[in-house]
Formats: sequence, structure tokens, C-alpha cells
Amino acid sequence: MGRLILIVFFFSIFSIKADAQESNQKAVEYPVEYTARLNVVYSTVNGWKGRMDLYSNPNALRPTPVVLNIHGGGWNHGDKESQTGFGSFFKHGYAVANVEYRLVDVAPAPAAIEDVRCALIYILNHAKELNIDTQKIVIMGGSAGGHLALMAGLLGNDRRFDTNCSCASEIKIAAIVDKYGIADLTTLGDYGSAKKWLGVNSGNRGFTKSVSPIYYVKTDSPPTIIVHGNADPVVPYEQSVLLHQKFVDSGVKTDFITIEGGNHGKFTREENEQFSVRMWKFLEELGLEE
Repeated sequence: MGRLILIVFFFSIFSIKADAQESNQKAVEYPVEYTARLNVVYSTVNGWKGRMDLYSNPNALRPTPVVLNIHGGGWNHGDKESQTGFGSFFKHGYAVANVEYRLVDVAPAPAAIEDVRCALIYILNHAKELNIDTQKIVIMGGSAGGHLALMAGLLGNDRRFDTNCSCASEIKIAAIVDKYGIADLTTLGDYGSAKKWLGVNSGNRGFTKSVSPIYYVKTDSPPTIIVHGNADPVVPYEQSVLLHQKFVDSGVKTDFITIEGGNHGKFTREENEQFSVRMWKFLEELGLEE
């Protein structure tokens, strides 16, 4: 009996700590006219449930734009709860879909790409009930999330990674917001988290190209805005330089903000404001500002 009490005690302590950690997560603040749907399951794969948090305005007079936000973390850590700064999107009338995906300990590449594509397809398939304009979908992410945002958007109607979901309608992304994302894994495949995510395919150039956004850029690719610090010690700044040039050479509308001396994200308030102003100018020029 004493042993049972001790076990229950330790489980109780663990539960209290877990609850405390959850309570420390900053809640997303959204307008009163919005509806929040948390932990919506957009895909189920081998018992794993892909979840996202949806903030939408069902009573808006016309369907709203939406931003799909994808967290970073080297494909091996991070969660959607770490993402809370959507105030400017709410201010501009956007719905928000905050997405989680399979990390490498659950499944290696291309699982995370499959998941963000399924999240996108969920939005398309449920656009009417969410009051979302499917012609005004923006995908945004930072670091590994930037890579996944680029992949989800640049694939367009290429359905090669849509193995766990289907969509009868055309997939057309209005814009991509890439924050210091990985563009070409063929040059990074032997290093750190990239090698781990690629797994047994890390030495397979054909596979590595298939999960590298830069090889999907073409003349009809979505307009893309990029921000990157030129002192980034994690994702080489040159990744974004080359990606931006590929957009320019392909005639795709693009903008590239260099944060002088900028690290891997963690920009100052002024630097974030600089990027925000440029981003909204970019989206406004595309007719994506309400």
C-alpha cells in the first residue's frame, strides 16, 4: 500500500508540473468577434494526430484572408503553442491557422511536408464553414517552419506529398512569408538537424532535392517575401540570397529584407518592426490587406 501511495504521489507531482508548464504558455489574444477552435485534427497518420489552432471570423461580411503559421525548431522540436504573435494579422482581418507537424522522432522527411500540405488542404476543404477566401491564403514560417512554408506553397498543384489527404479544388497560394528558412538541403544535408531529419536519405541527392524549396521555383510560383539576418549562425544567410535570386530570375514577385548583423531570428523590436512594415506593404501590393 505504501508503495502504491508513493507511485500515485510521483504521478501527481508530474501532473502538477505538466499543468504548470501548460499554464505558462502565453495564450493567443484574438478579437472578440473571432472564434477559436483549438487542437483541430487535420490529419491522422499511424495513430499520430496532426492538430492546429484555428482563429476565424465566421460573421465577417465577406470571406477573410488566412495565414497558415508553421513553427520552427530544426524539424526536431518546437510546438504550435510557442507561436502567439498574430496581432497584426487579426488587425488586418485575417484568420489564423497555427499548425503543428510530425517531428523527426515521430517520422523523418518528408513527413513534416506531408503534414503542412494536409493542414493547407484542410483549410481548403473547410473554407466555407471557416468563412475563408481560398484566393487569399498566405503561408508563413521561420527556420524549419520557413522551409515547410516554402515547400507547402511552392508545390502548388504538385500532389506528390499529398499522400494522407486529398483536395478536389485547385491549390493556389497567394503569398509566402519566409523567415530565415532553409532553401536548399543539398548543401546542408550532412549537418546537424538536417541530416537527422533526412534520415536514411541524407546521402540521396535526388531525394534531398525533392524536399528543397529552391528546386520548385518557377514562373508562376507564389509571390514570396524573405527576411534573414546576415550573421545567422544556424541557417546560412546565403540560402536566402540564392533563393531570392531564383525568384528574381524566374520573374516572381519577391522582396528580401536583410537584417544587418541579425542572428537566427531573435531580432530587435526595431528590426521586427522594419520587417512588419515591409511585409504588409508587400501583401498590400498583392491585394492581400483587408
